Amino acid sequence: MCSGRIDLEFILRAFANGQDGVFIGGCRLDECNYITHGNYDAWANTYLCKKILAYMGLNPARLRIDFMSGADGNLLAEATDDFTAQLKKLGPIGESEGLDPKALKVGLEAARKLVPYIRLVERERLRVPVKTKEAYTEFFESNETDRLVDDLLSDKWAISQIMLLLEEKPLSTRDISERLGLNPSDVSRHMNTSSRHGLVKYDAANKCYTLA
Repeated sequence: MCSGRIDLEFILRAFANGQDGVFIGGCRLDECNYITHGNYDAWANTYLCKKILAYMGLNPARLRIDFMSGADGNLLAEATDDFTAQLKKLGPIGESEGLDPKALKVGLEAARKLVPYIRLVERERLRVPVKTKEAYTEFFESNETDRLVDDLLSDKWAISQIMLLLEEKPLSTRDISERLGLNPSDVSRHMNTSSRHGLVKYDAANKCYTLA
C-alpha cells in the first residue's frame, strides 16, 4: 500500500485507541512507484500530526516516518527497533506528559472530528506546490506554518472537545472549564459562537448548556 493512503485520521485514531506511538514506513522520496508521489503526502500528514500532538501536550516523537526501499529490510529493522526503544523511554502515552487519561481521550477524539475541516484548510493553505524535500522541510518547519496550525486548532479544537462533553450530559460553564482546563471566559465565548451556529442551547432553569 502506498504510504500516501495513510490518512491523518488513521494516525489520530491509533493514538485515541491507546497506542503509545505510530511508525510509518514509506518508499524513498522521489522514488515513488506512482506519479502522485504519495510519500510526500504521508510526510505532510506526519508533519501536521506532530504539530497537533505538540499542541495537545503530547511528545511529537511518538510519531515517526522513515523512507526506504523494499530492499532495505535491515534499515527497517533498525528503525523500528530504535523507535520501540524510544517509546519505552517515553512510557505510556500521556503518562510522561502528565496528561489526565480522560482529558487526553477527549482531546484526541476531538482532533479526529476536526480532520474533515483540516483537509479543507490543507487544500487551501497547507498545500506545498512543489514536491521536493527542501520545499516540504522549509514549509512545515516555518514559523508561519506553526502560527497557521495554532490558529487552525485554537478555537476549533476547544469547541470540538466541548461538543464531545455535551454528548455525555449537559454541563455548566464552570463544569466545562474544569474538565478541559479552559478559562471560563473562553468557554463562554465558545458557547456563544456555538449557540449562534445552532450547535448548543442554554438551559436557563438548570444553568447549563446542552446540545441543540
